[in-house]
Amino acid sequence: METLFTPFTSLGGGLLIGLGAVLLMLGLGRILGATGIMSGIVFAENGGEFAWRAAMVAGMILAPGFIFLVTGAMPELSVPVSPAMIVIGGVIVGFGASLGSGCTSGHGVCGLSRLSVRSIVAVPTFMLTAAITVYLIRHVFGA
Repeated sequence: METLFTPFTSLGGGLLIGLGAVLLMLGLGRILGATGIMSGIVFAENGGEFAWRAAMVAGMILAPGFIFLVTGAMPELSVPVSPAMIVIGGVIVGFGASLGSGCTSGHGVCGLSRLSVRSIVAVPTFMLTAAITVYLIRHVFGA
């Protein structure tokens, strides 16, 4: 399995994520952590925060349609696993985000920029775990 090198698209996406994180922090004083935002919708603790959380999730879902309107083509997406594996992966990610007190976007984008000690520990842990997982899947299990 080959991974495409897309530096300009990746840079643009990173800039937009950073801009979104800054605007959310400036506008609402909230941290852009995708798992925390979704968790706040599912397990609503404060009804007053539902609207911005729902808008954020809707934006994530509708973004490919916006890209289609701008470029005339849908983003390429290849999911080489079964729907069951996607659900299992989602449960594992949810458990990990709960265990780590945040997800990769919350710790990596917002936590590191705030010099959060928890994030400084969490992000290298995410990265090491990801590297080990990719190695095992590609080179040991041969998927």
